[in-house]
Amino acid sequence: MRTRPTLSWTPSGEPLPRTTSLDDVAAIVGAGGVVVLSGAGLSTESGIPDYRGASGSLRRHTPMTYQEFVGAEHARRRYWARSHLGWRTIARAHPNDGHRAVATLRAAGLVDGVITQNVDGLHHAAGTADAIELHGSLDRVVCLSCRGTSPREELDHRLRAANPGFSATTTRVNPDGDADLADADVRGFRVVPCPYCDGVLKPDVVFFGENVEPSRVDRCYRLVDDASALLVLGSSLTVMSGLRFVRRAAEAGKPVAIINQGPTRGDKYASVRVDRPLGRALTDLTSRMATDR
Repeated sequence: MRTRPTLSWTPSGEPLPRTTSLDDVAAIVGAGGVVVLSGAGLSTESGIPDYRGASGSLRRHTPMTYQEFVGAEHARRRYWARSHLGWRTIARAHPNDGHRAVATLRAAGLVDGVITQNVDGLHHAAGTADAIELHGSLDRVVCLSCRGTSPREELDHRLRAANPGFSATTTRVNPDGDADLADADVRGFRVVPCPYCDGVLKPDVVFFGENVEPSRVDRCYRLVDDASALLVLGSSLTVMSGLRFVRRAAEAGKPVAIINQGPTRGDKYASVRVDRPLGRALTDLTSRMATDR
């Protein structure tokens, strides 16, 4: 007979489900029909920092907002100068054990779909080709005028040509792909326009203050509605774009399992919660699934 997870309590007095093992998560995943919702914590082992963990970038860095980007040329110059350096770190990153484990569970038919809040493309690189990138991907660029898209690598070549010899010292690359740079390093940077209509180019990602495309949200809701359970991996669920899917699953009476280092905003909706590094936890989980099948 399975035991219920031990409850501890949040500072506000709400029960916080916890377990010291993966037994309850394994039972949920082993039943199949699971949808995964992943966040920045899944990619930290690939060398990409998260936003809100112990060393999260939001403690030191304020991300570009959509309103700031579209409203000021100097803001776009600052973003593209920083991103021109930071994107190279994201582009060089490789999937880690956590991404590979999710792909393994998807291939085994236990996971029916993957929704990721990450913009690093690592789920796709690991073999989960149909992962829904809720917030877009840094490997694409979109024109705000003609809405044409183009590869980020192509823009990188154009920016290099427009800024020969550009270099700067950076101490940190952030999850949204930009690097911390001094203002003096940004002033002379030249931004290039859309090659088709001379419009303003933006990375094809959802900035803070920008809404996710409704059709993409609807696809995610359909996945959650058709799922038997939701497995949250490496997300603090601080922003509503991810938390809404946890609420949707919980309101439908579906099990919600969370594996994350540190508390999340969705803990009160979880039936089980594991506080462990993602790579080790998911490798252990896939091993159990292989043994049980």
